[in-house]
Amino acid sequence: MTDLDTFDVIVVGGGPAGATAANDLARMGHHVLLLDRGHRIKPCGGAIPPRAIKDFAIPGECLVARITSARMVAPSGKEVDMPIDGGFVGMVDRATFDEWLRNRAADSGAERRKGKFEKYWRDEKGRAVITYKTADGEHVSVAAKAVIGADGANSEVAKQALPDVKKVPLVYAYHEIVKTPVGGLTNYDPTRCDVYYQGKLSPDFYAWIFPHGDTVSIGTGTMIKGFDMRQAVADLRKHVGLDEEHAETLRWEGSPIPLKPLKRWDNGRDVVLAGDASGVVAPASGEGIYYALLGGRLAAEAAAEFLKTADARALATARKRFMKEHGKVFWVLELMQHFWYRNDKRRERFVNICQDKDVQRLTWQSYMHKELVRSNPVAHARIFFKDLAHLLGLVRT
Repeated sequence: MTDLDTFDVIVVGGGPAGATAANDLARMGHHVLLLDRGHRIKPCGGAIPPRAIKDFAIPGECLVARITSARMVAPSGKEVDMPIDGGFVGMVDRATFDEWLRNRAADSGAERRKGKFEKYWRDEKGRAVITYKTADGEHVSVAAKAVIGADGANSEVAKQALPDVKKVPLVYAYHEIVKTPVGGLTNYDPTRCDVYYQGKLSPDFYAWIFPHGDTVSIGTGTMIKGFDMRQAVADLRKHVGLDEEHAETLRWEGSPIPLKPLKRWDNGRDVVLAGDASGVVAPASGEGIYYALLGGRLAAEAAAEFLKTADARALATARKRFMKEHGKVFWVLELMQHFWYRNDKRRERFVNICQDKDVQRLTWQSYMHKELVRSNPVAHARIFFKDLAHLLGLVRT
């Protein structure tokens, strides 16, 4: 066992969380292995807020589109536009964006390897050991002082290192990346995200059309097994004139997405989770890229403190810090999804609320800056009473 390659930290998973953690740790001077199985692209609308662009130094060339408004579509077909006043939402294509993040980590000094994680264990020296399988079928073991599990919603690292942590609810997402056709479409705007709150397209979540410059992400999500997501996407594509006859399908992806942070992210010894593995995708909105980037950074900082002090309690600070900053937002969004997405009657009222200018302004401010807006208490009060009126059915849709 003495000939094992040994690292300060092994990061399992090369998505936004894992790549960010590896990059940050390498920049701190630590010896880092970034292990990614490769050939996997997560289904994702690709939206990142300005705060993510700023906090994680995302260059303009990573953005394939800049969104300046959103359109909410009710079950009745009613459309409500929500313009972004003086700002934009960046759009990325995960096929190229994730690879850019991994390359950045490598440029910072992290060692990249491709392989499928198989086993987490500890050797006779008390070291954490990861065994992975290469594309050639070789089984390789490497050791480290700490491990960051960033290997997705069905994290194998979490299953083995934190087997007693209760699983969280999952939404199953599916999307198709299609080529944007040359020529204008009457119901498509390359600077607008369209979100469909219609039970026929998603019985308990939503469907989407998100522009990616030369391509478009068209997808849906649901927690209900057996719902035909492929057919829902086909119906949506036909509705907007982006069906197979008019727009070439370049690729398609499907994957589970968690919608609630796990109760614990570390094993109290040498493992901490990040990204989807820790459950940090926002309920109701399904937003995950910013929270994955942040989760990766917090896991890296927790691991760095553990390396410095040898105190395993440092690993728990990743979750504590995340929940302190975003726990309330996740709680509110979970309540919102539970109530408003339950049936089409409520979805109709939800879209109707989105017409309100106070709701629009505060929604965009909170989304873009990733914090609850406290600067306008009068507006919050107005929204509370308007929302209450909708909940009680006192407002006609």
